[in-house]
Amino acid sequence: MKLRMLVAAAALATAGSVMADSAVVKDGYEFHGNQLVPSGVRAEVGTTGYGGALVWTPNSKVDVVLGYNGGDISWSDDVSVDGTKYDAEMDNNVAYLNAQIRPWSNWFYMAAGVGYIDSKYDLKGRPGSDGEIKLDGKTFGADVGNVIGKLKYGNDIAPYAGIGFSPAINNRWGVFGEIGAYYTGNPEVTLYNTGSQDALDVNGTTTAAEALANQRKKLQNDDEYEWLPVAKLGLSFRF
Repeated sequence: MKLRMLVAAAALATAGSVMADSAVVKDGYEFHGNQLVPSGVRAEVGTTGYGGALVWTPNSKVDVVLGYNGGDISWSDDVSVDGTKYDAEMDNNVAYLNAQIRPWSNWFYMAAGVGYIDSKYDLKGRPGSDGEIKLDGKTFGADVGNVIGKLKYGNDIAPYAGIGFSPAINNRWGVFGEIGAYYTGNPEVTLYNTGSQDALDVNGTTTAAEALANQRKKLQNDDEYEWLPVAKLGLSFRF
């Protein structure tokens, strides 16, 4: 769906440039059809996946960027709550529209915009080499088994803010780096264990089911997970 959105946007931009074969003057502002033609493209990879973008440059201080990031990215111990470490496998789907403002017309820019977020994370926690696993800050034995879960960001449309730099290699090619975050709101979370739900912690006070319910609430309500961090690097080309 997101790829179709990008293709449609590019098609509209191209069609608009063909139709606007002469300058339109309205309210003292002169608009040229070639302003609808992208001024460049870029390829990028980062925490929200890999993908690319179309770039429009109305003037030396502003770029408008329409892009898409997706794909599976995995690493270990990505999410940690009260001592429980989860391996996270990410299924990223992010389409975005940003304005990049260069206040000093140099490499530095500030980015602001919106993203369509449809990213999901598969979580898996395992007992350690000692056969123990922590749930909600309490220690359980191996009879709990593995802990399986899913985390999904609930806000489809999320505001974005970031900063970046984009030095030029020559008059056509350049590189860029950017960090920022989407405000996504609290995620939706499910957690369950593959072993006994009635297994008690080592102190005999809490069952695995109770501990997982508490941990799910913390993941869903912790301010830390209201933000989806972004860090990306890429290569740009100007037409």
